[in-house]
Amino acid sequence: MSTAPLDLDPQLAAVPLFSGLSGRQRRRLLGKSKVVDHAAGREVAREGEGALALHVILSGTATVTVGGREVRTLGPGDHFGEISLIDGKRRSASVAADGPVRTLAVPHLAFRSLLEDDPTAAQALLVTLCARLREAEA
Repeated sequence: MSTAPLDLDPQLAAVPLFSGLSGRQRRRLLGKSKVVDHAAGREVAREGEGALALHVILSGTATVTVGGREVRTLGPGDHFGEISLIDGKRRSASVAADGPVRTLAVPHLAFRSLLEDDPTAAQALLVTLCARLREAEA
């Protein structure tokens, strides 16, 4: 595990959840985030458990399962853990590394602190989540 370099900002900006944030807001998150390497087969997130971080996949692929059933594969640029991070409830799915996977782990406390301290960040997040909800409903 290593501290996230600020040069990951373009990758964070490409994630729809963070695309509405300013460069300053993203750099604030990166300053408290970590790059984490996960071995093949490692369960990065477990359904029913609490969330300590949101993960953005930097390299590799991971499989998402719900109730033991595979529902999708995630790759670079995809993220998981945002629902639990926002609502504070247990994870709704498990995510396991298919092979070596590198993620950017954005800690719960850093994410929560940004939203509490910077209302424009919270507004940007709400707009993004509303767009995703509309897309899901369509």
